[in-house]
Amino acid sequence: MLRFTLNSNGQEAEELTLDGAYAVGSEGVPLRAELIFSESELVCTKRTEGPAGVALLWPVKDFGSVILETSRLMDREDPYVMALELVRGRLMRINQKREDWGLFDCEGVEEITDEIDQARALFIEAIKADEPERKTELSDKALKIALIAGEKLSHFHADIFLTRRKQTHAFTKRTIGCCIDVKNTSDEYRKMLLETMDFAYLPMPWSAVEPKQQEYDWRIFDNWIEWLIQNRIPVKVGALISFHESHIPPWLGMYETDFEMVRNLIFDHVRRIVERYGQYVYQWNVISGVHAENTFDFTFDQLMELTRVTVSLVKQLAPKAQSIIDLTMPWGEYFARNQRTIPPMLYMDMVVQSGVGFDGIGVQLIFGAPSDGMYVRDMFQISEKLDRLGNFGKPVHITAVQVPSKPLGNGSAASGGSWWRPWSEEIQARWIKEFCAIALSKPFVESIAWRDLNDRSEPSALPCGGLLRDDLKPKPAYKVLMDIRKELLASIRKPPANKPA
Repeated sequence: MLRFTLNSNGQEAEELTLDGAYAVGSEGVPLRAELIFSESELVCTKRTEGPAGVALLWPVKDFGSVILETSRLMDREDPYVMALELVRGRLMRINQKREDWGLFDCEGVEEITDEIDQARALFIEAIKADEPERKTELSDKALKIALIAGEKLSHFHADIFLTRRKQTHAFTKRTIGCCIDVKNTSDEYRKMLLETMDFAYLPMPWSAVEPKQQEYDWRIFDNWIEWLIQNRIPVKVGALISFHESHIPPWLGMYETDFEMVRNLIFDHVRRIVERYGQYVYQWNVISGVHAENTFDFTFDQLMELTRVTVSLVKQLAPKAQSIIDLTMPWGEYFARNQRTIPPMLYMDMVVQSGVGFDGIGVQLIFGAPSDGMYVRDMFQISEKLDRLGNFGKPVHITAVQVPSKPLGNGSAASGGSWWRPWSEEIQARWIKEFCAIALSKPFVESIAWRDLNDRSEPSALPCGGLLRDDLKPKPAYKVLMDIRKELLASIRKPPANKPA
């Protein structure tokens, strides 16, 4: 059992939320545990032996409210100080990344190093302090400095590699795109899409294609494919298979206990779509999020078989197109609540080890809503997670990324968190600029797709997460992303070779 005294920035413990909190084991894998707040303490009762940490939404003055993790700790009767352990966890991860990135002796990093040393000195002082209030006060100061230094370190590393990628003309003409709101076929919407994106992600949920068994509705998808091809916009399609409630046709529920029947129906569904549109699509998001949303309670082996069968079929029918396996909720919080799921990194590791012939990894990074996988993370954590995905040796495609342009709910921590300040159009624009710099600096990241071009897209992960307002007027984030796109397109154009005199 782990016990923590809770207090932050002078707030009473009763004001803190445990929404989104979970226990963490080795390699960042969430653990099953009971987290109970009682009498100003957080009690974590694990269902497994060994050291563990806790991740929770934590407010940091002048930085925001983000999910942070403690280091892994041994069980003991005396309570740990939560703020102190959050500092310990962050400083440990910063040191690991400094070593991974080779930034200990890099020229120009001295100011950031001084800030990290300052945070460490405050952390040591907090350990030595006798009074719990003093420990918390020093820890809060150290945590803020460490978080800011971590983001600065991430950007320092990103600046080096982004410049290098631009200088070597490493980007393609299909780097920045967005998902289509298929129900919005207005001329104005299509005009904005045509003017702004390198590619379009066309969602094709099974529930829309086959709302009733053996009754198909292709009209809206045929219309979009025809328009995209006429306007020479490269097309990505997917996810072909997802167990999200908005994707599964209601009639499929009658077969939920018959794996072989569901597998055969999935096989036929995938074949039907790829045969119809295969000649127009250059990338298929074949299977998305089955590791996290196991609606039918399939076993690990059954989920792996579905992955293998669907990817193999797409490669057979469309050998020239890319086949992507898509991860949702990449920190895996859901696994702490549902053991019939698979941690995302374990799932991807098993896919790679099993020899499935796929071409790239997709990942969705959507933040700002009070739901597992969508609580806010800072840029250091995002950079760290992308590095882990890159270690699988496959190109990475960010298939959906989004943050809101105004607070959700009541704007408190319970709304899903905040980054630096409460969400606004200006903060959304700043987030996009910093995120793209980090993501595009990774040599293995090949494309970024913003989730919704406009607010109120259907279906939408965030009602206010578009680059355009409801009336299709641009937000500041729109201009930021377009400026990034122009820079990338300019870097693609190689200077003319010097002719001999």
